[in-house]
Amino acid sequence: MQESCDILISGGGIAGLTAAAAFGSAGFRVICVDPAPPVTERDVDGSDLRTTAFLQPAQVLLENCGLWARLADHAAPLQIMRIVDAGGEVPEPRVVRDFNAADLSDKPFGWNLPNWLLRREMVARLAELPNVDFRPGTATTSLFTRTAEARVGLSNGSRVICKLVLAADGRSSPMREAAGIGVKATRYGQKALAFAVTHPIAHQNVSTEIHRSGGPFTLVPLPDWQGQPSSAVVWMERGPKTLELLEMAPEAFEVAMTERSCGLFGPLTLASRRTIWPIISQRAERLAGERIALMAEAAHVVPPIGAQGLNMSLGDLRTLLDLAQARPEGLGDDQMLSAYHKARHAEIELRVKGIDLLNRASMVEARPLRDARAMGLNALYSLAPVRRTLMQMGLGVR
Repeated sequence: MQESCDILISGGGIAGLTAAAAFGSAGFRVICVDPAPPVTERDVDGSDLRTTAFLQPAQVLLENCGLWARLADHAAPLQIMRIVDAGGEVPEPRVVRDFNAADLSDKPFGWNLPNWLLRREMVARLAELPNVDFRPGTATTSLFTRTAEARVGLSNGSRVICKLVLAADGRSSPMREAAGIGVKATRYGQKALAFAVTHPIAHQNVSTEIHRSGGPFTLVPLPDWQGQPSSAVVWMERGPKTLELLEMAPEAFEVAMTERSCGLFGPLTLASRRTIWPIISQRAERLAGERIALMAEAAHVVPPIGAQGLNMSLGDLRTLLDLAQARPEGLGDDQMLSAYHKARHAEIELRVKGIDLLNRASMVEARPLRDARAMGLNALYSLAPVRRTLMQMGLGVR
């Protein structure tokens, strides 16, 4: 069986689903496939308990593709990004610095949503678009390209002919491998636990990143859960320590995470199961090949610091969408894909290297290095122009 479309999207994660909604809303004929059906409930096996913070620049994109209307009521605004250094002898705050979105605009830095809920609302939006065909349970298996088109084999035995293949199929992207594009990866010996908590002290729309050693402990606001203030937590540690925490009895784990949070929100209560994720940095050697563009984790992977991961991915999507709409007749041709690589490559390199440095600083064990980290945070924060520039860079403003 053979069929055709404008764009074949390999990958139905948050980035792939957003891309399908964006290109579909712009009038392109889209097929989006993913080997696994999306899990769209909170408390079932396989649900993704991580959250995604959509930063300010993402809002217009989400509005234009009909997603923001579905997401706004579920989103927790992020008004303040709080950095806490707790690298002294005991786990308690010694430097606390707030980066307030009000210094830049009348909007929050962004809005936080659970990944399982994002999938639910995005799949519902795709069902409203007659020119988008979402096929969960179907994988891409082969890629053959010519200058005028790409032919993609699917796991159900069918073949799709398209103008552009968009690889949004993760850090082990099969379409990237099929295109012969290599990657450079850095491993830190870290893993991250992701889970939800409730706490007696309200978060007041403050995202809090606490640095001690092993990696940051980050609490990101969520809407109240069962009448209690709630946050999503990402706890990064060296691998063996993370596995030990994963297997702890809930009561002992709650004591450990409350201590690691420096008690800033009072006693933390586990409000979901715990999930574990590997931490790496990775970037593709090229962002495009013949009739194929890489985006999201197929193109770049960074540790979960500063809400940069998905927002880099949306930067990829905005660039691709702008290029496609400017020259629809050239969709997927060499001119478009060369322009995409040129527009995104340098910024991705810079951000991957910057987040790598931040992660290494967060991991340090030696007291003198932890003291140097605290002094560096103080120095950066005390200079108002530097503080403002850092906030703008975090939002993706050039």
